Formats: sequence, C-alpha cells, structure tokens
Amino acid sequence: MTKLLPTALAAALLLTACTATAPRTATPSPAPQTAPEVTTVAERYVSAETPQDELDSLATWPTEDGRTWLIASAKSTHRLVVFDADSGERLREIGSEGAALGQFDRPNGVAVFGDMLFVVERDNHRVQVLSLPSFKPVGSFGDAELRSPYGIWLTETEPGELEAYITDSFMYGKKFDQVPPFAELDQRVRRYRVQFDQAGRLRANYGGSFGDTSEESALRMVESISGDPTNDRMLVADEDRRHLSTLREYTFSGKYTGRSLPQDSFGAEAEGVALWTCPDGGGYWIAVDQLAPLTIFHLFDRVTLQPKGSFEGKVTAHTDGVALHAAATPSFPGGALFAVHDDKSVSAFDLRDVAKALSLEQDCTQ
Repeated sequence: MTKLLPTALAAALLLTACTATAPRTATPSPAPQTAPEVTTVAERYVSAETPQDELDSLATWPTEDGRTWLIASAKSTHRLVVFDADSGERLREIGSEGAALGQFDRPNGVAVFGDMLFVVERDNHRVQVLSLPSFKPVGSFGDAELRSPYGIWLTETEPGELEAYITDSFMYGKKFDQVPPFAELDQRVRRYRVQFDQAGRLRANYGGSFGDTSEESALRMVESISGDPTNDRMLVADEDRRHLSTLREYTFSGKYTGRSLPQDSFGAEAEGVALWTCPDGGGYWIAVDQLAPLTIFHLFDRVTLQPKGSFEGKVTAHTDGVALHAAATPSFPGGALFAVHDDKSVSAFDLRDVAKALSLEQDCTQ
C-alpha cells in the first residue's frame, strides 16, 4: 500500500467524506426531452495556448506546499503538462515519446488517487502509473487486453485496493472509423483490480469487460467515464453522432440500466463527465457538449438525472476533458471546474459562480 503525502491524504479523505453518504431513496425518472437554456459563466482564467500539444484530459493533485497541480495529457507531443491550478501558469512538462516506462505514446485519460497518477496510453495499449510529485514510474498494466484505450475512472474498493475502469474504443477499417460488430461491443469497458504493496510495487489483475451489444444502445465510440458508488451508477459517454451521442448509465456490475441522458441535451459529441457531490448526499453530474464556438456544460441531478441547468463560458470551446476539484484552493475557495479549451489551453470556472448562475444548492461550495 502506498503511503499518502499529508496533503494528498487530506484530499482523499475529503473525497471519501463527500461520496460516502448513504444513498438516497428517490426513484430515478426519465429526463424530459427539452432543449436546455444556456447561461453564461465567465472563466476565471484561460491559460496560454500551445496548439502543438493537443491537450485532452485533466486531473488535479494537491502538493505538499499547499498548491494544486492541474495535470493534462498532451497527445501530439506525447507528454504530460503540469499547470498551477490557481493561476493557469504552465509549470513543467513530463515525459517524451516512447514505449519505456516514463515515456508515452498518445497519452489520453489521466486520473489521480492519493499520490499515484494513472495515465492511459492509446498507442502503447496500457495504463502507466507514476508516483507524485516525482513522476517516477511505478509500473503499467493492461497491455495484454487493451486495444485502443482512452478514458479511466478509479474507485477504492477497500483500503489499498482500487478498481480501474478503462474505456477501449478499438475501431476497424482503413481509417479506423468503422464500429466493430455488435457482438464485440461487450469489450468497451474493461476493469482491473489494482493494488500497491508496502514497498509501493504495483499489482493489477484483469477483471473482464462489459458493454451492451444491442443495436439501439450499444456503446459505439467511447472515451469519458465516471462513477458514483453511492448510487451504484456509472456514466459512459458514447461519442458516435452517426447514431446517438449521449451518456449511458451502467451499474457497477456492468449491467446497462436502459437509461441514457436525453438525446437533445447534446448538440455535438457527449464528452467529459464529472461528479460534483454535496454534503447532504446530493449533487450534480457535469457533462460536456463538445461544441464550437462555445462548449456547453450540462448539469444533471446526481440522483434523478433530471436536467438542472446548462452554462457556457466566454471563451472555452470544443472541450475534451474536464476535472472537478471540490476542495478549496486560494483562488477557488468553493472549488473549481477545469476544462480543456480547443485542445490548446486549459480554463477554470469557479464553482461558486456556477452555483449562483444556475441557482444550485449553495452548500456544495462551502
């Protein structure tokens, strides 16, 4: 089991406190099929642009000195980029192109648990784990099963043991744009049991895959994924607009519930997704509508999945990944939502601004 740094442990405990509330008993009902009204919420900052990076996914990590890092995957330059989460200042780059540990080939999804950073590499067909703050490689897993992995979501099943869910969006054809036969779409989400021993060594065991295989609701093109253990709910984004781009609901056993977020909630591809939890057990799912000239962020009730409002920034467009950091920072006392802007920079929204603009529960930002 890894030893958490004090700040990281505090963050982990805060996350646990937010998500360990007993599940509510409300029965989910289908969300109404109505186009949402969109409110403007100005970004607190947008970082300097670096188009060559092709930024994709985001994760946050609290440092020992009280700062917060915003870590982004840079697909085209095959590295990670570290920003100061409070200011958007670019701090450093990590890694280079290659297959050795510490190198990357088309890094995509990123996730942090404690002092461990998980990086999904599409073209190395693996998940690499690095120790923070040094970014020293710990190991990798998944190369025997993963074919074209993209997104990742982590949950702690017991102390020192994690479950990692990885989306695997392998495609066929000369241009890799043909969806596999429906019978193969039960491999769209793969899961792994991940452990660290007392020396910090990594062990991972493959736990199988899942995905609906019916023509109506199969997961055709997948990337973003997020979960809510309290309500036994996992949302998986299907980006294939040739059929229907939406977020589909699964249980943690891998069963499709038959529910999806309404089609007309999304004008473009359903992309990044994050859960914003509140102390009373409620909260909101935030889902990206990957539009240009401005991304729309849709909020849905954590329990019922009813729409609760939509907003856009003044700049942020064509967003891939998002990261929600609920813990207070010097610049964001109520927490922040971070988003990729047009593959070339990162932007930040103050959660207090979002709550005020959409008339949400204020205790989520206290």
